Amino acid sequence: MSSSPRSTGRHTSVVVGGGLAGMLTAAALAGAGSGAGSGSGEVVVVERDALPDGPFPRKGLPQAHHAHLLWSGGATAVDSLLPGTIGALREDGAHRISLPTNMVGLSPEGWFRRWARESHYVLVASRDLLDWHVRRAVAALPNVTVADRTEVLGLTGGARRVTGVRVRGADAVARVLDADLVVDASGRASRTPRWLEEFGVPRAAVRTVDPGLVYASRIFRAPKDLGNTFPVVVNVQAADPRREGPGRSATLVPIEGDRWLVTLSGTRGGEPGTDPEAFGDFARALRHPIVSELIAGAEPLTDVVLTRTTVNRRHHYEKAALPAGLLVLGDAVAAYNPVYGHGMSVAAQSALALRDAVARYGLSDPRLAARAQRALAGPVAAAWALSTGNDVFYPGATESGPTAAERAVAAYVRRLMRTSTGNGRVARAVTDVMTLERPASRLFTPPVLLAALLGPRRAQLTGPPLAPAELAAVAAARG
Repeated sequence: MSSSPRSTGRHTSVVVGGGLAGMLTAAALAGAGSGAGSGSGEVVVVERDALPDGPFPRKGLPQAHHAHLLWSGGATAVDSLLPGTIGALREDGAHRISLPTNMVGLSPEGWFRRWARESHYVLVASRDLLDWHVRRAVAALPNVTVADRTEVLGLTGGARRVTGVRVRGADAVARVLDADLVVDASGRASRTPRWLEEFGVPRAAVRTVDPGLVYASRIFRAPKDLGNTFPVVVNVQAADPRREGPGRSATLVPIEGDRWLVTLSGTRGGEPGTDPEAFGDFARALRHPIVSELIAGAEPLTDVVLTRTTVNRRHHYEKAALPAGLLVLGDAVAAYNPVYGHGMSVAAQSALALRDAVARYGLSDPRLAARAQRALAGPVAAAWALSTGNDVFYPGATESGPTAAERAVAAYVRRLMRTSTGNGRVARAVTDVMTLERPASRLFTPPVLLAALLGPRRAQLTGPPLAPAELAAVAAARG
């Protein structure tokens, strides 16, 4: 897939990072899906690692082993940027899970009902398959060059304007790629803070919330004729910082190839390990053992894979005086606790916001990057509030503890979650925001505020809302 970028001439845009965020950014800048076609100018994607030619693991992406969710708000953005990609993913085995009709979820506030009418959906598949379809679609665009095994050494330009990047390719030759716009989509390991320091630009304000979460995942062979139809199971009832003990969760998602991907997580003092024998024990120790019961009779296909890089960190670049021509996007702006599954969807919506900004202002506008940075702060802020609303309360998560505003919002969200267990309209509003189809302000409209004040309209469920065939599967797993 690799091509060496030319050092002569001006590249309209250079994207640092060839992961999902970088590829979707390239699609946005190339004009894919917007009718702009090749007239949008040349786009070069620079990736340090080798990109696999297929749905295979990629170096530098350890989180690919864990459960990934592409919420409907993100899936819509992907299909707008790369039309037909979601359909191609489904043809290749990705599952479209209707919400709330095909998700079995337990929160600290109780079991969620599976309301009869679909309001949203989530796309689930292995991360390798998702990345491959996006990567292949972007590489096929006529005005995009993908240069993997190429390291970005630094930015060119200065404090007033970035004019390109210095790179070194697999041939060990250093060169300069001039650009009207440089987008850093390199993920959690972004070097933008250091690059800004080299230009004498003050670092942007940073907020870090670290609940000490550890992830452990394993893939199982799903029971015959059940792998593609079983709902997503999310069991996070113990992840409640108001009660004693660490937060824990277990998630089961069906992925391509009649497989179940099971991810366990725990905060400080309750972390899962890599011992295969203890994997089921961890899930069994939760308030409800549904996940452990399902995997008890399932054939494990992989070892247990552990990840500790789960800290929430947000750089407020939208408030900083960045040089013109520099934009930061994806996990390089805000990285979230993966248990909420928002990273990919935010990246897609951020790329869409960039495309809209380019269409409105043009690449020649010296304020384009700043305007786009402010525009993508919308989806970033919504996901940040959802991700840190609980995490900020765990001991040691922040240096000074939750702010007064965070305490107030968290109390209201807990009330909303409890109400949504027995009120379909509130459940719809919560899912509107969770899937990133609506902004967080949706939860503060008068009808939702009133419903939250009144509380649930139905009594809480006493067990998981499983259909007869699903109950039979649990019974069969129990043996």
